[in-house]
Amino acid sequence: MKILFVISLLCLLPSWAFTQTTPAAVTKAQPLSFGITQILSSKELGENRVVNIYLPPGYNPEDTLTYPVIYIIDGGADEDFFHIAGIVRYNNQPWINRFPTSIVVGIENVNRRRDCTFAVSDLDFLDRLGFDKAAFPAYGGSERYIAFIQRELIPFIAEKYKGTGERTIVGESLAGLLATEILLQHPNLFQQYIIISPSLWWGNEQLLKRAPELLKENAGQSTKVYIAAAQKNEDTMMYKEAEDLKEILRQYGSPAIQVFYDYLPEELHSTIMHQAVYNAFKMMYPHTEYQH
Repeated sequence: MKILFVISLLCLLPSWAFTQTTPAAVTKAQPLSFGITQILSSKELGENRVVNIYLPPGYNPEDTLTYPVIYIIDGGADEDFFHIAGIVRYNNQPWINRFPTSIVVGIENVNRRRDCTFAVSDLDFLDRLGFDKAAFPAYGGSERYIAFIQRELIPFIAEKYKGTGERTIVGESLAGLLATEILLQHPNLFQQYIIISPSLWWGNEQLLKRAPELLKENAGQSTKVYIAAAQKNEDTMMYKEAEDLKEILRQYGSPAIQVFYDYLPEELHSTIMHQAVYNAFKMMYPHTEYQH
């Protein structure tokens, strides 16, 4: 009886139970393309610079469409290029449509401490802050770096990749210091500034001290400025400097400057970048389904 029962049970099983499974047919793997890497020979800097470029879906060099451009100072492949370009792509999805479909340009670093800092007479302030002077063997190159962005990179993107005059710059830490310097000294270079945990301590806070005067001298176009500060207990000085920048812009800036301030208590200096950029776009473009 037991044998007959087992035979009957087997007969009730579906035919696929006896079929040997085989893997699904697999096509040859193909690389997943996300952007373009371009090497620019810079006369302003006297060196080659790697630039990573994200082009939006549907980009066609033969049509007449042009695109706003978002520039990332720390824009290397091993820096912030991919995750910020991903935020832009996400916000440009048709079901979100938060802001105009954009090109993203990431500038890969060669010597960040040299390029993002302005010239100072000495480095004695580093001792007071607990930094090692030897960590800054080269510094004070921001004027040349800004010239590279203004005279070489922006015209190159406008000509080769159909960028418009609508531009955003993103910088964090020392790159945030550079973005602040551009805002105060070259306000018309960008229309939107995303400044995250900026290292305004550089040069005994010279940039902060000069900011009221510079804002009066360089009253420019309509500008949006987002400023983010990380957990204040991690670094009270950098928290206060971000707060001071916000207050100076609101007090001395022209009515054309719209300031967005964002304190992120759950983020550290090392973790703030991604969340802050996401928040910046939400604050600057509070409504989805952007109308082009």
